[in-house]
Amino acid sequence: MKPTPLLQPRTDMGSGFPTLLRKELLRFWKVAFQTIAAPVVTALLYLLVFAHVLEGRVNIYGTVPYTSFLIPGLMMMSMLQNAFANPSSSLIQSRITGNLVFILLPPLSHREIFSAYLLSAIVRGLCVGACIWIVALFFVALPAANVLWVLVFAILACGIMGTLGLIAGLWSEKFDQLAAFQNFLIMPATFLSGVFYSIHSLPPFWQAVSRWNPLFYTIDGMRYGFFAVSDVSPWHSLLVVSAVFIALCFFALRLLASGYKLRS
Repeated sequence: MKPTPLLQPRTDMGSGFPTLLRKELLRFWKVAFQTIAAPVVTALLYLLVFAHVLEGRVNIYGTVPYTSFLIPGLMMMSMLQNAFANPSSSLIQSRITGNLVFILLPPLSHREIFSAYLLSAIVRGLCVGACIWIVALFFVALPAANVLWVLVFAILACGIMGTLGLIAGLWSEKFDQLAAFQNFLIMPATFLSGVFYSIHSLPPFWQAVSRWNPLFYTIDGMRYGFFAVSDVSPWHSLLVVSAVFIALCFFALRLLASGYKLRS
């Protein structure tokens, strides 16, 4: 009888990642009325109110009607908020209910955990953005001048907020802390990123402040994909957004690798 070696190659390595990814995808998909339909309705209300008030009174980039200008901003704002909410709410709920241990016990590496949460956040954000775009087509024709630019900035933006949501979920030990992270950091940065206006309409001081907000570059890059014009160069926006995304990924991976607030 042939002896069995002490160290056998595992045949189930990597199986934990698709399972965790499927769990995180189903987590928001099974309540799509709340996680996808509700943000679409909220964005639609913003569109109806602002378009009714400012349409015909404001032209952006010289030729772009305000309603058309507003839609990419609303798409990006909704994608950012929902990409952040997916991992942050999942982690805080798992921590409070005590089932976080079911993620820690299986042989999952920190890279697999990070990838599963990040990909599910990106998918949720893209689903929300695509639904808003489809609904907006009933109000105004909005073909994209360059779909590739739209997709690149959408994925990077959702990646940034998904990573931030993961960091917030690791740091927060209760809902109050997560709410503070969202209300005092995410919401101001999102609303002051040029969703409803071009930064060239701002005083010089606030233009300078806006250029320090990385979320501004996600929205400006998205608008370039639709209109082929933007407040700053799309390559500059791509460089800033990519650098922020990479830096946040490294930081989140270090937190997961160290077991920050997970093993205590």
